[in-house]
Amino acid sequence: MASTLHSFASPADLAETLADKVADTLSAAISARGTASIAVSGGSTPKAFFQALSTRDIAWDKVTITLVDERFVPADNARSNHMLVDANLLQNKAKSARFVPLYQPAASVEEAARLATEKSAEIGIPFDVVILGMGGDGHTASFFPGGSNLAKALDPSTPRGIITMKAEGAGEPRLTFTFSSLEDAALLVLHIEGEGKKDVLAKAEGKGEEADMPIRAILRRATSPVEIYWAP
Repeated sequence: MASTLHSFASPADLAETLADKVADTLSAAISARGTASIAVSGGSTPKAFFQALSTRDIAWDKVTITLVDERFVPADNARSNHMLVDANLLQNKAKSARFVPLYQPAASVEEAARLATEKSAEIGIPFDVVILGMGGDGHTASFFPGGSNLAKALDPSTPRGIITMKAEGAGEPRLTFTFSSLEDAALLVLHIEGEGKKDVLAKAEGKGEEADMPIRAILRRATSPVEIYWAP
């Protein structure tokens, strides 16, 4: 599907503009059907965006927030995306939003994925907003090059839900929504910052296998247009 690059002078400008766009999209969904949903990514890049979004004046009690992917660690672990979202997004006006975590206390990451899939099924489909990031290796969500379940994760026939991923570059085992869960969001955003990430994006937009740079699956095959937000 087509993508559009939105460039900003600074990460602060990007955060404010993206927060406005997301808030408008969520509000429109609430007006249309009474609820709204958003799946967000971890890492340091979205912190300022999370903080800006948390101050927007929308009906947060009608919004469900979840994660695009998560490490198989408890919410009180410093590497948890849940902790990042709790500290930066589930604040201010957004405190009243409902949060659906991917991590589940289970004996195995596979069992956690099954439980998370059950819980996420309550959110409704498709997502109103999905915010993706991208690593220097071209991964997005937990779609890592060489990942244990990469082919399954990227296969459009794999059902919506959460599957596991283990990869050399991933650290802990991961829980991730499948491609089919993310690719048809009403607002599908790729949020990247820095010249290095812009170079990675340019490479991903060129020729090559999806498995080598899994962000290519989103850029090439997502049903929804990809809105790329970038700042230096």
